[in-house]
Order: sequence, then C-alpha cells, then structure tokens
Amino acid sequence: MFKNKLLRTNLIFWTCWFLYEWLANAAYDSNYKFHLIQSTLLLPLLIGATLFTIFVLIKQFYSKGKKVEFYIGLVSSILFFGIARRAINYFVIYPPEWRVSQAFLFPPKIIFEIAATYLVVGLNAMFYFLQAWYEQQQIAQTLQKDKAEVQLELLKSQVQPHFIFNTLNNIYSLSTQNSPKTPDLIYRLSSLLSYSLYDSRRAKISLEQELEYIRNYIELEKIRYGERLDISVNVLNDIGQISIAPFLLLPIVENCFKHGASNEIDECWIRLDVLYKDDWLIIKAENSKPCSARSNGTHNGIGLENVRQRLEILYPASYELKCMEDEQSYLAVLKIKMIAHEDQVLVGG
Repeated sequence: MFKNKLLRTNLIFWTCWFLYEWLANAAYDSNYKFHLIQSTLLLPLLIGATLFTIFVLIKQFYSKGKKVEFYIGLVSSILFFGIARRAINYFVIYPPEWRVSQAFLFPPKIIFEIAATYLVVGLNAMFYFLQAWYEQQQIAQTLQKDKAEVQLELLKSQVQPHFIFNTLNNIYSLSTQNSPKTPDLIYRLSSLLSYSLYDSRRAKISLEQELEYIRNYIELEKIRYGERLDISVNVLNDIGQISIAPFLLLPIVENCFKHGASNEIDECWIRLDVLYKDDWLIIKAENSKPCSARSNGTHNGIGLENVRQRLEILYPASYELKCMEDEQSYLAVLKIKMIAHEDQVLVGG
C-alpha cells in the first residue's frame, strides 16, 4: 500500500517538476524545444540523486547509525551529481560559443548546479518522509485500535463467566429442592446467554436493551434472595435515544449484590436510578450495607475496576465514576457524557 502511494506521489511530483522546468523557462524566450530537451536530460539525473540520497544515504547509512559513511557519501554524491549536471549543461545544452568564455569546472557554476539539484532533492525527500510519517501514524492508530478491541474483549470475558457461574449456582440450588421455579430460571438464563453471545458483540446497544438485560438478571437474583430483598429500578426520564456499550452497567449491579445483599442475613435493599440530563447519562446504584461491614470494609472489587478500565477505553475524558459509603449504604455514581459520542462508532464493546 505504501509503495503504491509512494509511486503515485513520485509520478505526480516529477511530472509537475518537468512541466514547470520546461514551460516556466520557455516562457522567457519562447524556445520550447531547447528547454524540453534540457528538462528531459536533467530529469533522470535528479531522480537518481533523489533515490540515492533517500534510499542509500539516509535509509542504509544514517538511519543505521553509520554517520561516517553517511557524510562521506553525502559530500561525494553532492560533488558527483553537481558536476554531472554541469556536464549535461556544458557539453550538451549550451552552444559551443558559450564554452569558450567559461571553464568546465568553473566553481561558481558548480555551486549553482549543486544548489539547483539539491533544492529539488530536498523537496522530494520532504514529501517522502511526510508520507512515511503519515503511514506510520496510520499503522500506530490501527495497532492501538486492535489493542483496545482485544482489551475490551478480555474485560468483557471477565464479566460473562462470572455472571454465568453465579446463575448456574442458583439453578443448582433450586434444582436440588425440586423447585417449580427452575424452568423459568433456565429460560431467563437462556435469554441472557443469547444477549451475551449476539447483542454484546455490537459496538453499541440501546440503553433500554441493557436495562432489560439487567432486569432479567435481577429477576434471577431475586429467586435466590426471596422476600428479604427489596430492589427497584427507576428510569427517571426518557432514555429512548441513548445507546451505550453493552455489559457496561451489569458489573455495577453485580457489585451491589456481591458487597450488599449476599452478605446480609436479614432484609436488604438495592436501588438503581437512571437519569439523562444535560447530555449526561447518570447511573446511581445504591445498596444496603451489611452489618458486618459497617465498621470497616470497602465497596470495591473486580466489577467496578472492570467498569473503570472499559470506560477509559470507550469514553476517555468523558466519564466520572465515584464510589461513596456511609454507615448504612454504599453508593456508586456513574456519569457518561453522551453528546461527544453520538456520531462516533465505539471500538470493541
């Protein structure tokens, strides 16, 4: 790809140089044939000087740390191509009467030919290295995107097996009791697995889909906790047009169970509030604090760390995630600036 672009760029560059050298000089004396011959003879010499400078002196010597060889080659090539250009002009282009008044190795003329040659060489080299730099930037961006996608898949894989393991434990507990709720639980798990296998592969899904997934998850957990769990999901305004990365909210809800309800023997509660205000999506997840943790302990773990890492990739500099606690409860507040991402395709998911 780079070689094709380089070839195309060089064709354009040398065509433009040839036309300029021919037509611009001919415009002074209207001798189009003379300047056409001159431009045609100088073109191979300039291309040779450019290729030697870039691909031999710079790439083979300078970039590999061979500074002595580079400077010797540079001085030698400057003299060689400068004298070669002088020879073309002196013996082929100039009429015989001009050669009588000047020596072939006339220093001012040699210096002029060198300057004229390496002005073009330098300009072409600049275009070459700008294009090479651009290609390197594209490759770096592609590698960064691939790295982010791999990292997102790894983080997401940490969520799914953890959730499936917990749910299968619930099914096992009910099946040992011959509970009539077992078929319904299996059906819900099947639905959630379908979500995990298909919808979760998309870059974004609607927030309503994510919340429906969470409601199914909660229903599965409610079977485990029974009447001692009071849980509510409150959508406080219209969220119909909002899309987010899948599996972004589940770890927050899981954390409420892991560090709250699962450690409570008596009644416990979880409250999830969803609000969209001033281009910010605000998720508040609060749960009761177990009696054993009211004197010490923190509300952390793989879940919230997983969320934080994914947010860094998906919504860099456009989110806030805070965790707070008091004597009675834990609170996690997630804010995502949505307007900055409305027209973007998120990587991974």
